[in-house]
Amino acid sequence: MRLGFAGGVIAVIAVILLIVGYSSLFQVYQTRQALVVRLGNPMRVVTKPGLHIKAPLLDTVIYVDKRILDLENSSQEVIAADQKQLIVDAFARYRVVDALKFYQTVGTVEGANSRLSPFLNSALRAALGEATLTQVVREMREQLMARVREQLDREAQQFGIEVVDVRIRRADLPDQNSQAVYKRMQTEREREAQEFRSQGTQKAQEIRAKADRDATVIVAEATSKGEQTRGEGDAERNRIFADAFNKDPDFFAFYRSMQAYDAGLQQGDTRLLVRPDSDFFRFFLDPNGKGRTDAAPSAAKPPVAAPSAPR
Repeated sequence: MRLGFAGGVIAVIAVILLIVGYSSLFQVYQTRQALVVRLGNPMRVVTKPGLHIKAPLLDTVIYVDKRILDLENSSQEVIAADQKQLIVDAFARYRVVDALKFYQTVGTVEGANSRLSPFLNSALRAALGEATLTQVVREMREQLMARVREQLDREAQQFGIEVVDVRIRRADLPDQNSQAVYKRMQTEREREAQEFRSQGTQKAQEIRAKADRDATVIVAEATSKGEQTRGEGDAERNRIFADAFNKDPDFFAFYRSMQAYDAGLQQGDTRLLVRPDSDFFRFFLDPNGKGRTDAAPSAAKPPVAAPSAPR
């Protein structure tokens, strides 16, 4: 009976020792850091991962994430230096570097976000309020984000937080202003396009007028050159004819008569009403063309052809 009672006591003591031993150990993961609190008083901060010891039933372990945390900020209106209203959407990245200060000031990540959000809005207004719309959107965006991060980091140090990065996700005009700006941009682009078309039309007209003028000058010069060449050819032909007539008047008369026959006796129904002894046919009557004594100069003139008789 005594052995059974002693065994039960030993079992109870063993269970109590197991519970005490289990409650005196805690584990810290690589992504977290631990704050050991004894009866509400912070004792120490454990940042090294692994298994650690605490006072059982007296110490409480509070885990704090040591990874980079997100702070999402809602969109807000900011007035730039040129009095332009902007809708700014920004976010921040931070991590806890002092777990004790973090626990004493904000306690949790949600509390840290609620405390940091007003500071982020204030830093955005202070930095963007000194820049123009063009600088915020394009020229000084990186510098402005760095300025906001520095100011927010100074405010976050009191919470044991280090601000890693601040980014402006979007910086746009309000909807009504955006529509007006887009309309003005569209009008400006249409004006530039119309100006380019007018310049192109003017240039095309100048090129076309120059081409027409050059073509007219070329045609006139070619016509003048052609007339000059034709006149020179006619003069040369007349000179050749004159030389031929002076060298051999009989041959020249025969040649002119052959031309008259070729021009007057064309294919078709050509009929001539002339006398058989006409000067026009003197080479038919006499190979020397001396059928009549007075036929020399007039032999080259063909008679007029009579109209064809109807069939």
